[in-house]
Amino acid sequence: MHSPGPKNIPLAERMRPDSLDGFAGQEHLVGPDRLLRRLISSRRLPSLLLWGPPGSGKTTLANILARTIDADFIFFSAVLAGVKDIRRIVATAEEERAKNGGTILFVDEIHRFNKGQQDAFLPHV
Repeated sequence: MHSPGPKNIPLAERMRPDSLDGFAGQEHLVGPDRLLRRLISSRRLPSLLLWGPPGSGKTTLANILARTIDADFIFFSAVLAGVKDIRRIVATAEEERAKNGGTILFVDEIHRFNKGQQDAFLPHV
């Protein structure tokens, strides 16, 4: 068995930008001397909410931010994660933050959290 090479990676993933310079749109946030660039240069990102339609670059932007500040990136879907998963993911994020100093926890579809999921997650925000 061989490891997947670049040919096995979907085209959309291969074309995804890996820096703010390659990110299209949102110039008022990612342009030279704009908010996100200033936050990156300070290496202190606050909690951020990224809102937009599917395919607008929210996950890509979060990945770029994590890569740029050398932070761990932890992704999970509120639709697929139960309370037990949320507790485990938050614990992992806290451990990584303590070890490495930087963690970006990306919660996809956060508006889909039910009451139990909210109660497990919100004390950590």
